[in-house]
Amino acid sequence: MYATVDDLRAEGVTAAQATDERLTALIEEAGSAIDRITGWFFEPRSLTLRMDGRGTPSVEPPVPPIALDRLAIDTTELSLDPADLVVVGAPVAPGFDAPRISLTRGRVFPKGTANATAEGLWGYTEPDGTPEGRTPLEIRRACMLLVLRSLPFLSDGDSSGEARSRWRIIEERTRDQSYRLDPDSRTASFTGDPEVDSILARYRRPCGLGAA
Repeated sequence: MYATVDDLRAEGVTAAQATDERLTALIEEAGSAIDRITGWFFEPRSLTLRMDGRGTPSVEPPVPPIALDRLAIDTTELSLDPADLVVVGAPVAPGFDAPRISLTRGRVFPKGTANATAEGLWGYTEPDGTPEGRTPLEIRRACMLLVLRSLPFLSDGDSSGEARSRWRIIEERTRDQSYRLDPDSRTASFTGDPEVDSILARYRRPCGLGAA
C-alpha cells in the first residue's frame, strides 16, 4: 500500500471518522486508482514478465525492474552479470525516462512474440538508501489525499460533496459556516482534484513500453 493507517492518523483522521479497517480499504482503493491512472505501480512486487524481442539489444519492460532473478530468451538462460547486462530501473535515478534491459557484447533480443522472460522484483520506487527504494513521497501524498476525499460515506451527500469540492474553496467564514467556490477553471481530468491530478500526470507511464 502507498500509505498506512498511521499516516492518516498522523494527518488528523480520528477513529470516529473511520476505523482502521475502513482506512485500510480506502488506502487500497486509492492505490488501485493510482495504478490505473498512471499505468504502473509504486512499490516492490514480485512478477514474471514476458516481452517481445525486436532484434535490438534492449527490451523495455512495462515497469521498472528493481532486482532481476532470471532472464531468458525462449528456453535459453541469460547471464545476469553486470558485464553482460545493463539495467535501467528502480530506485529511479535523476534523468530516468523509461525502464530498459540491455544486452552487452553486441548481443540482441531476437524478434519474437513474448520470447523474452524476466523474473524478479519490479516497481517504480525512489531512492531511500535501501536496495528496493520506497514509494515516491508525492505518490504517498496523492494516496492520502484520495483517502481524505473518500472519508465521508456516500450516504452522507453533503459531507461527501464538500470533501470533493474542498480544493475549490477560496472564501470561508466559520461563524455562519458559509463558503464560496472558485469557478472550476483548472482541468482535473483524472480524479477531479487538480493537486492529485498534477502529481499523477508527472508519474504516468510513457506510451509504447513493452507489455507484460
